Amino acid sequence: QLSEDVERVSENPTEEREEDMEVHEDSSSVILPDGELGTTTPSLRFSKTCLKNVFSVILLFIYLLLMAVAVFLVYQTISDFREKLKHPVMSVTYKEVSLYDAPGIAFYPGKAQLLSCKHHYYDHIPPLVNPGQPGDIECTTQRINYTDPFTNQTMKYALVVQGPRDVKKRELVFLQFHLNETDQDFSAIDYLLFSSFQEFVSSPEKAKFMKDCESSYSSWKFSGGFRTWVKMSLVKTKEEDGSETVEFKQETSVVNYIDQRTKPGSDQLFFVVFEWKDPFIQTVQDIITANPWNMIALLCGIFLALFKAADFAKLSVKWMIKIRRRHLKRARQVTNHIS
Repeated sequence: QLSEDVERVSENPTEEREEDMEVHEDSSSVILPDGELGTTTPSLRFSKTCLKNVFSVILLFIYLLLMAVAVFLVYQTISDFREKLKHPVMSVTYKEVSLYDAPGIAFYPGKAQLLSCKHHYYDHIPPLVNPGQPGDIECTTQRINYTDPFTNQTMKYALVVQGPRDVKKRELVFLQFHLNETDQDFSAIDYLLFSSFQEFVSSPEKAKFMKDCESSYSSWKFSGGFRTWVKMSLVKTKEEDGSETVEFKQETSVVNYIDQRTKPGSDQLFFVVFEWKDPFIQTVQDIITANPWNMIALLCGIFLALFKAADFAKLSVKWMIKIRRRHLKRARQVTNHIS
């Protein structure tokens, strides 16, 4: 910078002389009282110049500090962005519906027999007229045989029933099974839930459909001699590849059944109720909270501040050099004047 100033002065000697004349005029135009000439004026000028230099150095250090902070913020922003890309956040949203797609309920009764199946509304289940005796089957049912997906050897028999749909009317499905005899200490019936009964009906290969459902969904049990109340809720999960999986969550309550038949035998009665818990479908997906556009905007602001700080530091250095040069010129002028 000093070399550039020297070249500029050498190229424009006329301007340099004019500055010298102005400085000489300024110095000659100062009128001081007697006895203070040559003592007070240089000290005042020196103190002002010293304060300006100190102030310029302080500003320079402040902006260097700001530049260091900006560089740290850039590093921290990039690190946070990379960390958020590696660890997405699970997002849960709820969608309210008035009608569900009727789920499929697959029962594995074994030797048990379906006695009755009805749809009721508003949680009202009338008393059983002839418990343990065949009744009305008002549900849509289908029977299917398929090989076990885990062994591929044993055959399995499933009774598939259409589940409830109308959640506003609190529709429920009430089923009654009968088991005449059993060789086990505990009697229970397995069941599993899948998302759409209509997909099962329209599937060209129902056996393969049921094998896939058994491989994907968990199976549950309800016991004999009790009334089991199952409240379902639907959870959809969106995978990274865009696919969607569906599963059920259940809240189960069990109430003891008091057998009031005149001649209760050794047979077992099973009662189970299926109802939707609430009208909200829960959707779960992983989202990345890091927004690249926000990061780009922040980096642009930081780099702009860096450039502004560098520009101000450059101007401060030029100003200090200029003040120093003027101070040297005045010192030379005073020396020449005394000599």
